[in-house]
Amino acid sequence: MKGRGPNKGGARHHENNRIYAHPLPLTFSDPSSNRTRPILGLLGLSRSQVINPHCEGYYDASTRSVWVVNQRDSEILWRRGFFGKGNLSRSEPSWFVRQVKDRQIRRVGSNASKMTSEELREKRRADRKQFKLDRAAAIAKVAAEAETIFETEGRVVVPALFGPQIPSGATWKPKTDESEPATDGNSDETEAIVKNTPDIEEALEDMEHLQLTLQEAFFLTWNFDCITILNPDTDEPLSLKDIWTSFQQVFLAPSTSISLTPVLEFDNPFLVHYAAYHHYRSLGWVVKTGLKFCVDYLLYKRGPVFTHAEFAIVVCPVYEDPQDQESSATNIQNASPFTWSWLSTINRANSQVMKTLVLAYVTIPAQCRLSKEILNSPACFAHYSVREVIVRRFIPARMRD
Repeated sequence: MKGRGPNKGGARHHENNRIYAHPLPLTFSDPSSNRTRPILGLLGLSRSQVINPHCEGYYDASTRSVWVVNQRDSEILWRRGFFGKGNLSRSEPSWFVRQVKDRQIRRVGSNASKMTSEELREKRRADRKQFKLDRAAAIAKVAAEAETIFETEGRVVVPALFGPQIPSGATWKPKTDESEPATDGNSDETEAIVKNTPDIEEALEDMEHLQLTLQEAFFLTWNFDCITILNPDTDEPLSLKDIWTSFQQVFLAPSTSISLTPVLEFDNPFLVHYAAYHHYRSLGWVVKTGLKFCVDYLLYKRGPVFTHAEFAIVVCPVYEDPQDQESSATNIQNASPFTWSWLSTINRANSQVMKTLVLAYVTIPAQCRLSKEILNSPACFAHYSVREVIVRRFIPARMRD
């Protein structure tokens, strides 16, 4: 089978490498000249400066997320690490781009030069549907020709299901259009479209915001201090201690106690899932939600625009002291042994989409050896550990030597 040409999708990959060049919101600049740079390197010095974007977001307890409403901040957080998702989009915030393109098509009658991820998905689905129709029509045509030969010549011809007359996945090609997408960038496209039709931006308001999970928001706040989380009622920034307490308290059951002091526990779902999230992010993986595939997280090498996720993560809490689980009122998910049928179903669903299922066991420290006062700060994560177990299906037809 012939491999892909060297320029297959080269323009799109080159553009993606340019747009998503930074793996984290923080960037570095080196103001040193070419002459002084080698000298500073010999001395072990560097004048590189850290550039912090200082984004802002609003904490929303009802959805357990942080909303980034500023378009600049949303673009930075998505393009530098693929943090969050558009609340009106599949992943990348592209609702405004789609609306602008639709209005341009209706007013001007021309199509945009690029496609969003949602449009690419719909195009692939339409191509698969058209391929099935074309293949069925070709098979019906061959069968009709065989029937005609039998009626006229009396020869029996077995209709072929494969061959040059029957399109296959390798030979069939969709009808191409000159407006095929060249890149996945949306901001540059929006500017070009609005520039050509300036009245579109005035009539259309961007209703979409970037929605960060609590794990993503705390990772950006605690480790890089590149996002300020605001109180939606007062617009005042929350301190790290307030964020730490609020993110845990949102998972607690309503209490009838009149005490205003929240009761923090070692098995709080936020702590357990953040321990797994931080573990994989610190190893260089891009971690996204895996709700679509019935898992907790998906791991990407570089990001969703480059390749599909390779690993599907299921977070499995494990109590260091079994007595803590019996006395706990949290009832955290996957803490109890799951059934074999459940594991087989999850594994099969992810194997069919070429993802390796990983069970990430997060050990919850025992209350008998630690005081709950340690839960007042993120220093408690030093007592959590993560271990992985890979689960694979044995398929005899595919795993022979």
